[in-house]
Amino acid sequence: MATDKEIQQADYINRINRVFEFIDQNLDTTLSLTIVSEIASFSPFHFHRIFKMLTNETLHQYISRRRIEKAALDLLHKNVKTTVIAHQYGFSDNTSFSRAFKKYFGMSPMEFKKQNPNKHSKIRQLESKNGQEYPSSKKYICIIENLKNWITMKAVITIKTIPDMEVAYISSIGAQNLSLAYQKLIRWATPKGLINEQTKMLTVYFDSFKVTASHKVRMHASILLTTPAETSGEIGKTTVEAGKCIVGHFEITPEEFEKSWTGLFLWMNENGYKKSDRNPFEIYHNDFTKHPENKCIVDFCIPIM
Repeated sequence: MATDKEIQQADYINRINRVFEFIDQNLDTTLSLTIVSEIASFSPFHFHRIFKMLTNETLHQYISRRRIEKAALDLLHKNVKTTVIAHQYGFSDNTSFSRAFKKYFGMSPMEFKKQNPNKHSKIRQLESKNGQEYPSSKKYICIIENLKNWITMKAVITIKTIPDMEVAYISSIGAQNLSLAYQKLIRWATPKGLINEQTKMLTVYFDSFKVTASHKVRMHASILLTTPAETSGEIGKTTVEAGKCIVGHFEITPEEFEKSWTGLFLWMNENGYKKSDRNPFEIYHNDFTKHPENKCIVDFCIPIM
């Protein structure tokens, strides 16, 4: 039986999950402490403390980071003007956007776009937000060719319209916490009869490792619901929206996920597709620990326009 402290913690998480969703849908508006704390049904003072405790960021830091990082992804994957991106993410003008962007990434939006590692442009040395260094032009061309070969060998790629999927989920901040979130989800789902050989697990990504530090990436550890189920506390329920997706079907080890995602996004750009505003996700078709080679049978899904 859960302790009073655990019940309280789960309630806090449930309320902050509502806040995450509200912020994602309103990045172009004024998101003051007073407005956002009302979504969580906390006083501003109490909300500030709880939000910082659960995210290790203040509300202002979190919103500012989300706006800049979402803008950076649009620069990478969409052919739109910086003025359009600036207004989409709540900046009053292009000047204030460029100033905030340069403060965060150490370069202007246009410089960042020129050094886009998904495109065939000259790449200068650039240190990303998670400490990785982008390669020189010569090495970059070699990496591109290797990724193309990797995708050809490892993936079956199709364009599919994915239907609405109702899922139960636990929110996880940081790649290091995702496994624990799935353990909690399975403990919740098992006595409810939701776990069987046909059960599908999903990870939905609200951030990209390309622009967000690994320990700050927010994900949903999810289980596809094929029968009605009531959720409460830390367990949330939502719908992964229907839409057209690039679906890469892989049989790979967990260590090969990053390379596979990078290759699939390269395939997207090479074939002229544009990412939509919906979130990428993975659908798992097996328990890799029971695979003779410890491989995951998984679909990587990139929502497209």
